Amino acid sequence: MVEHTVKAFENEISQLRGLIAEMGGLAEVAIRDAIDALVRHDDELARKVVALDPKIDALEAEVDRLAVRTIALRAPMADDLRDVVAALKISGVVERIGDYAKNIAKRVARFETPGKIAPLTLIPAMAEIAQGMVRDVLDAYGARDADLAVEVIRRDEKVDNFYDSIFRNLVSHMMENPSTTSDAAQLLFVARNLERIGDHSTNVAEMVYFAATGEYCTERDKPDAND
Repeated sequence: MVEHTVKAFENEISQLRGLIAEMGGLAEVAIRDAIDALVRHDDELARKVVALDPKIDALEAEVDRLAVRTIALRAPMADDLRDVVAALKISGVVERIGDYAKNIAKRVARFETPGKIAPLTLIPAMAEIAQGMVRDVLDAYGARDADLAVEVIRRDEKVDNFYDSIFRNLVSHMMENPSTTSDAAQLLFVARNLERIGDHSTNVAEMVYFAATGEYCTERDKPDAND
């Protein structure tokens, strides 16, 4: 009976990890496609990103049901409980990442002069870092890799630096080209959503670190970005 219970719990944890990996994969694709739609001003691709969001929401709901069921039936403790709680929390954060990608996609149709605003060239590079953070933090979760989680946390500073640079560029651009103020505002919204994706990836990385080590990754534990 004990062996059966342990096996059942292991299967449920594997299911949780599989669901979150699927969520992460969809969120990563959503970020990539949202930025592609923005750069190419592809309304059809943007609509596909928006249509993808309910699938991510449904997966989060499935994670919630399975996690609650596992806690109720298995009464996990210590490391096992951290695994289940981490899955429950991470699914919520990944769902929010999907929302940010959807929000970016919704902005595509609102650009008045696509391709005419110079700071747009900085967005794909910022998005690539944010997308990589999502991919790697989910890999860290699947492998319980605390070191990779810390590396993802370190990368958030690069996303923040991109946001600051884009903000400064947009302010200058608006002053020199008042007619592009509307597009600049849309682009600032996009950059802000990418910055939030970086923050949420960092939050997941901190959860992964805790699940793997049982300790919190405090600021003093994080490696210096200049190391």
